[in-house]
Amino acid sequence: MTDIAFAWSASGGDPALLRQVTTTVREGALPGRLPVRELARACVGACALAAAELAARRAGLARVPGVHVDDGAVATAFTSERHLRIDGREPVSFAPLSRFWRTADGWVRTHANYPHHRERLLAALGLPEEPALVEAALAERSALEVEEAVYAAGGLAVALRTPREWAAHEQGVAVSRRPLVERERLDSARGRVFAPAPASSPAAGLRVLDLTRVIAGPVATRTLALLGADVLRVDPPGLPELPDQHADTGFGKRSATLDLTADRRTFEELLAAADVVVTGYRPGSLDRWGLSPEALAERRPGLVVAQLSAWGAYGPWGGRRGFDSLVQVATGIAALEGSAQRPGALPAQALDHGTGYLLAAAVLRALTEQSQEGGSRCVRLSLARTATWLTDGTLMPGASGGGDADRAEGACATSGVQGADGASNAGGADGAESADGASNVGGADGAESADGASNVGGACGAARSGSAGPAGGAQDTSNAGRAGGASSADGADRADDACGAGRASDTQDAGRASGTENASNAGRAGGASSADGADRADDACGAGRASDTQDAGRASGTENASNAGRVGGASNAGGACGAGGGESVGAVVCGVPGRWLAERGSRFGRLRYALPPVSFAGGPVDWARPPGLWGADPARWT
Repeated sequence: MTDIAFAWSASGGDPALLRQVTTTVREGALPGRLPVRELARACVGACALAAAELAARRAGLARVPGVHVDDGAVATAFTSERHLRIDGREPVSFAPLSRFWRTADGWVRTHANYPHHRERLLAALGLPEEPALVEAALAERSALEVEEAVYAAGGLAVALRTPREWAAHEQGVAVSRRPLVERERLDSARGRVFAPAPASSPAAGLRVLDLTRVIAGPVATRTLALLGADVLRVDPPGLPELPDQHADTGFGKRSATLDLTADRRTFEELLAAADVVVTGYRPGSLDRWGLSPEALAERRPGLVVAQLSAWGAYGPWGGRRGFDSLVQVATGIAALEGSAQRPGALPAQALDHGTGYLLAAAVLRALTEQSQEGGSRCVRLSLARTATWLTDGTLMPGASGGGDADRAEGACATSGVQGADGASNAGGADGAESADGASNVGGADGAESADGASNVGGACGAARSGSAGPAGGAQDTSNAGRAGGASSADGADRADDACGAGRASDTQDAGRASGTENASNAGRAGGASSADGADRADDACGAGRASDTQDAGRASGTENASNAGRVGGASNAGGACGAGGGESVGAVVCGVPGRWLAERGSRFGRLRYALPPVSFAGGPVDWARPPGLWGADPARWT
């Protein structure tokens, strides 16, 4: 069974429809030890097929439109938060206290991006907000002791576990016994009759109440908004979303704040008109407000309720908070992508994004089933269960979709980066920090390194044979991997910026620190070769700054005579990660994101953002509206 088939089956889909799916396989996309590319492709493919199925039903089509999944588009979307620019400004990703820390017996990872989580972490440790003091204190305590103490204080810290340790853990056992997508019919409510809708908007007219936060849930509802749903995100007024995170996941939505303790009447008015309610809070935390699936369906028969959690709604950790980075650490992913001695991370927050697209698929399938058979529906997913799927060996590297028109395009050099101890450290999925807090040399799509070791190869994870940068960043003059997999006759790169381009000081003929290229056309972001010099990429994924040299890749997408890497989408001279021509694979893979990024105005300012990867014949290609400011819309349907 192919990967898309597994995800589609988990969503309750008809296997006969898999013949409508084709894929473009790009070997360098989302490199790592684990089959992240296959997971990402499967999740997006299942979502696109569910959208096409609903489109055919509502548009009265004789057959389900063809679905196409392109690894380049998927990889770019799975790192959308890294590609976001607001008036040229890069997003703020991870706070100083969100990182790995050495403990007396191993490693622990904390999450403190939100102010209230940071305060609870520091309260548990009895320390001021000073990373050096936190580092010293944690080094004297065991990882499990830190995990439990911080959890007891309402904060977030998780001890590093191996896959074997997670499999033996009571929560790991509980998670492994559950299906990837839990599907439940809640009652015998009559099926809802959908009004006709164009295939480009299969969710048109459907009202979605979005009670989610962070990435996974908002990605799901952002996808429903793409498909035409009227999505209203509602948050408590005292817990604002991180502004950049909201900008990235707010496309197509409206956003309001609502205090359930003071204004239940408004919520009940929203519920009375809703078709779908999506929640992303800890299991059980909303039940006291009458927001359990059963209570919601009782007041709104025919409703589809979707629930998302970090650890699942069961087991000893069922009520715990969690984030993608922490689930990676607990489930053994961090150990697999690095080692038990020096943890790594996935090349994207793939648990968040993958679960988000699966959740959207499950909602779309539930809507289709509800219209045919009736009954209120509930679907549940968890990041931990998606992590189990990623690590259990059922995802097959190289597997594609169900159709017969699959093709492979482009390639990055290899799928791993050699770190200080020889272990492959795949790209910094969750804040690009090294295991002991040093600035990650892999950058946005690069490798996590323990102890600050230099990881060459950049975004593609392409450490050439015999050329990996040794610990401490020492140069290797025998063709160290560079930002796009470009080769150099005598100059080694040190992976330093967003996609692993070399420091300007590392070779005598290096490109300037501002991103300029030398006369020999030093390695482009997309992989062009340099005769004797390295380049340095200061921009998002190795693109030269347009203002610094006449031959630098233009941020606006213009093309110069030498076809330097660019952001706007023209073809790249070096092709996919230096694969020898063709179009650039995308920034998450190896340099320039090309046709999978777009720009538009918004209330935030000028946005650069990743285009949606969900694609089917006649379907939408972009969101109808840019994101609005958090909480600025009326807390009611319009």
